[in-house]
Amino acid sequence: MKNWRTEAIILAIGMLVMGYFIQSGLNSFSTRDRVVTVKGLAEMEVPANKVTWPLMYRELGNDLPTLYNKISTTNQAIVHFLKSNGITDEEISVNAPELSDRQAERYDNSPVPFRYNVTSVITVTSSKVDLVRQMILEQSELLKQGIAISGGDYRYNTRYEFTGLNDVKPQMIETATKNARAAADKFAKDSDSKLGKIKRANQGQFSIEDRDANTPYIKRIRVVTTIDYSLED
Repeated sequence: MKNWRTEAIILAIGMLVMGYFIQSGLNSFSTRDRVVTVKGLAEMEVPANKVTWPLMYRELGNDLPTLYNKISTTNQAIVHFLKSNGITDEEISVNAPELSDRQAERYDNSPVPFRYNVTSVITVTSSKVDLVRQMILEQSELLKQGIAISGGDYRYNTRYEFTGLNDVKPQMIETATKNARAAADKFAKDSDSKLGKIKRANQGQFSIEDRDANTPYIKRIRVVTTIDYSLED
């Protein structure tokens, strides 16, 4: 009889202990599932710190030696214009001319006044963005010398870049994280919960774009972080 009572007591205690652990496990499982996912946005406008300016022009003619002599003279005039305005030799690149022979183009048999079309490009790559922008406005100095810099070809558009992303990354990540935290705090408050620790965080991709079509020399940097917070009672 005593053995039966002892076994019953032990069994009851075991069931109570097992019930306690099951309940604790369920509560822990429920807590782990309580997560809020929020996004934090950070944006910044910065001036471009690098510019690539292709000065492209074309020459037409029927005699190649004469054309190449003219191109050589024109290139010298353009380089002189650039250097006299503060551009260094290291920032100037003279590309080899591109020749188009209309007579050799079999698909076009129509008569043309000039057989050869030569394209020449001199490229300025510089960190002196403001200086180059001013020089672009002063291309009339080249026009006075009979040099017409062509535009409209997408291959030779002026490009502005910002290369200092690593310098602003920490600040932007901090701002995006703070914005995400504020959104999570608001959610927790509205749901009568407390905000717990970060369970997972995704920095997101940084994007650099022109602020608008009229000011490509001003860049907008953007990043969106995604953070999972646990919610507690």
